Order: sequence, then structure tokens, then C-alpha cells
Amino acid sequence: MARKAVVLLSGGLDSATALYWAKSQGYEVTALTVRYGQRHVREIAAARAISRRAGVSRMEVSLSLPWLKSSSLVDRKQELPAQAPGRIGKGPIPTTYVPGRNTVFLSLAVSLADAQGARAVVIGSNCQDYSGYPDCRPDFTRAFGTVARLGTRRGAQGRPICVLAPLERLDKKGIVRLAARLHVPLELTWSCYRGGLRPCGRCDSCLLRARGFKAAGRADPALERSP
Repeated sequence: MARKAVVLLSGGLDSATALYWAKSQGYEVTALTVRYGQRHVREIAAARAISRRAGVSRMEVSLSLPWLKSSSLVDRKQELPAQAPGRIGKGPIPTTYVPGRNTVFLSLAVSLADAQGARAVVIGSNCQDYSGYPDCRPDFTRAFGTVARLGTRRGAQGRPICVLAPLERLDKKGIVRLAARLHVPLELTWSCYRGGLRPCGRCDSCLLRARGFKAAGRADPALERSP
């Protein structure tokens, strides 16, 4: 019987790499994408394309949580941060922080895993995420593993759901290199906070991605593909 896993797939570099990592480990994957009022839908389209290319099943759910507009990723009226890459993650929590996003996402993924009989939930959080976002830290992920064990049918039956963050010790350079080894379709991924036809090249996410590809000695195929 195939081992099942639920992978949180946003459509970006990290989550796509996490999905292909799960496949490489022999998991039968269901990708879970969450629409939570993001300021653009490019990443949703990317998630759909990536899951099709990977040949995995996908579920998409929508949330309406008005208080998430405290984040500049949701509220279009707020300015997105744009700073020198060396400063990203070294100041206060950025305005792109979405309150409790990974708590909500992992709750949904654990619920789906429990319903499907999946052994694992996989999230693409990594060291450069948790330098700025409190719900991307390794101790948070470990704590959620305890939640999954104590609060699910599988856990009560002695078959706990593992919460896995295979990228959590990697920076963007490491993720790019892992993605290349796993043959992730990087040209389909979307990381820019602004949306639009092409990545803006100015937001924090674009700057970190560009630095990762440069450090890995690779061209970013998503830039070559963009119109």
C-alpha cells in the first residue's frame, strides 16, 4: 500500500521543491492549495500547473478571514517591503506576515491527512522563512507534530501523522540546488509578492529568490519564461 502525504503547495519555489521531495521519498501526494485573499492569483495558477506537471492530485480551498488584511500580502493598499537582501529577516516581523497562516494551513492539511489516511503532512518552510516569520520556525513545526499526534484519529490509533519540513535547514541556494536535483519545473513556480505578468524583482521574495539562484550558479527559468 502506498504511503500517502499531504503537501501544502502555494506555487512558489519552496513548496514546489517540498512536493517533489515528497514524491522522491515514495509518497503518494495530494497537494493542498489555500486561497486566503492573496493580493494576486498568479501563485494559485502556478500551483495548479505544478501539480499537473507532477501528476499528483490536488485540492484547493478558500478562506474568508477579514482580519488577515493586517498583512500586506492581503491588503492591496499597503506597501510591500523592498529592502536590501542582506537586511531581510533581520529587523522586525515584516508586514508580509499573515497572522497564524501556517497554523491555519497545517490545521487544514492535518485534517485532510486524517481523512485520507495519510502518514505525513509536508510544508516548505525553511531557514530564511523563520528568520522573519514566527510560524516557520523548527520548534513550531515540531510542536505541530504533537498537535497532529494528540488531536487526530490516526494519532489516537497509534498511527500518528508526521509533520515534515524537509527544507527547514536550507537557504535559497540550497533549495535551488535541491530543486535542480529533483527536476522541479522551476519555470512554473511563482514567488513574487506583487503578481503581474513578470516578477517585479524588487519585493523581498524576488530578491531572496534571485540571490538563491545566483549563489547556486543557475539562471532562473521562471524569468526566461515570463512574457
